[in-house]
Amino acid sequence: MSILLTFIFGAIIGSFLNVVIYRYNSGRKLSGRSGCGVCSKTLAWYELIPVFSFFALEGKCMKCKTKISWQYPLVEFITGLVFASVYIKFGYVFPMETMSLMLYAWIIFALLMVIAVYDIRHKIIPDGMVYFFILFAFISMFFGLSENAIIIPSFWSILAGPILALPFFLLWLVSKGKWIGLGDAKLSLGIGFLFGITKGLAVLLLSFWIGAIVGVLLILISNIFSLFNGKKRITLKTEIPFAPFMILGVFIVFIFGLDIYSITSLFSF
Repeated sequence: MSILLTFIFGAIIGSFLNVVIYRYNSGRKLSGRSGCGVCSKTLAWYELIPVFSFFALEGKCMKCKTKISWQYPLVEFITGLVFASVYIKFGYVFPMETMSLMLYAWIIFALLMVIAVYDIRHKIIPDGMVYFFILFAFISMFFGLSENAIIIPSFWSILAGPILALPFFLLWLVSKGKWIGLGDAKLSLGIGFLFGITKGLAVLLLSFWIGAIVGVLLILISNIFSLFNGKKRITLKTEIPFAPFMILGVFIVFIFGLDIYSITSLFSF
């Protein structure tokens, strides 16, 4: 029951994150009632129930029948799963010290959710969100997400962020932004602060693997569908946001406690 309640709480937060993603850099304030983007109908409370309302309304606005993006229920559902997974990671308990760490982890993953979906929608990582992530990741070095006391980060812990960000920055600099965006370098800076070098490298390794697999699958699927509908195919030159793969790697490393040694040992014979 506690896991279910945590999932529901996460889905509610996911509903708010959808508002942030939709209104960020649009000139609109985060406050104010939600409404249909086409007919401007103000949504009633029963149209705003996370996940459930989307299916109850058959994915359409009740007034103008405009289709609602699948982004909304997916972000709500995935955020619920992430919050529940973090809750399980912290051991189903709510003592004050553990609860504060768990809340901190929830904030970090909420920021990462916004970054991932915004990058998918607009092909750019929002500066404001990634700077907040870097700040929270840097602060976490002084207590960790598994510690109950103030700690002094080591020299290498502080350098982990710049070390992980440097290759991305050089790729951006050499290609003048054609190969990779500067936002990916900023995101890897926060990942280094959050995890250190060994776990940070694990995140990057997983993100490249996942990105390669997803990229190949997208190319195959688009080629198959293009035979029937004649639409433009996805190729190796097609721009695919990399931040979502990095953020998925962050989630996997955090939940399962992986590092570069544990991952590479799986392939050692």
